[in-house]
Amino acid sequence: MKFDKKTVVITGAGSGIGRACALEFAQQGATTVIADINFESAEETVSMIKKRSGVAHAVKTDVSDPESVKGLVDFTLKINGEIHVLVNNAGIQINKTVELTGFEEWNKQMSINVGGVFLCSKFFLPHLKKTKGNIVSMSSMNGFFAEPDCAGYCATKAAIIGLTRAMAIDHGHEGIRVNCICPGYIDTGLAEGYFQSQPDPAQSRKDAGKLHALWRIGKPEEVARVVTFLASDHASFVTGSAYIVDGGFGSGLPPK
Repeated sequence: MKFDKKTVVITGAGSGIGRACALEFAQQGATTVIADINFESAEETVSMIKKRSGVAHAVKTDVSDPESVKGLVDFTLKINGEIHVLVNNAGIQINKTVELTGFEEWNKQMSINVGGVFLCSKFFLPHLKKTKGNIVSMSSMNGFFAEPDCAGYCATKAAIIGLTRAMAIDHGHEGIRVNCICPGYIDTGLAEGYFQSQPDPAQSRKDAGKLHALWRIGKPEEVARVVTFLASDHASFVTGSAYIVDGGFGSGLPPK
C-alpha cells in the first residue's frame, strides 16, 4: 500500500473533505492523525477508520493558535516518531461582501484559512525535512474565480495558492514537495452553508451543479483521491501546483 508505515496529519478531518482524506489515507496503509477543533467529530472519524481496520488518532487542534499547533506536532511525534505528510484542510467560509464583513469575521477567516496553513507548515517543516515529506493544502477554485458574497473566503483561497508556490520554491531543494488542491463545489458543510445563505437554497444547489461541465457538484472522496495521489510517490515530480478538481467549473451551462 502507498502509505504503509507513514504518518499523515490532516487538519479539519472531523468532517467533509478532511474526513474523506483521512479514510483514503488509512485505507492505503497510513497511520492518520485526525486534527479538528471539534474533538467529537474527530473521534467519529477515528471510529470510522478503526471499523475498517485502519489506524487513527484524534487530537483537538485550533490551527489558528500556535500553542495548539505545537501540541499537534508533539502528539504526532509521540505516536510514530516521524511525520511524512501534512494535509492543511481546516477552513471556514463567511458568506458576506467586504462591506458587510466585520473586522472579527475577517480576522477569524484569515487566521484559520491562511494562518492555519502558515502555522502548521511552519511547525511541521523541520520534521518533514527529515523524511522528505510533503504538504498538501486545500485551496479552492475560488482562488481563481470569485463568486458573490464570499469576498474574504476568495481572498484566503487565493493566498493559499501563493503560499503553496512560495513554500515549494523555498523547500524543494530539501526534498519537500508542496501542492494545493482547488476543488469546485463539493458536497460538504461549507458548500451547504453557502447554499443556505442564498434566497432559495435548493435552487442555488441545482444552479451550482449546472455550472460544472459534469452537471453536478463533487463528492468529498473525489477530492481525497487526488490528495493521496499528490502525497504519494506517483507525484514525485509535482510541486508548486494548484491542482484543479472542479468538475469543469465554468464550463457548464449558466443557471436558468
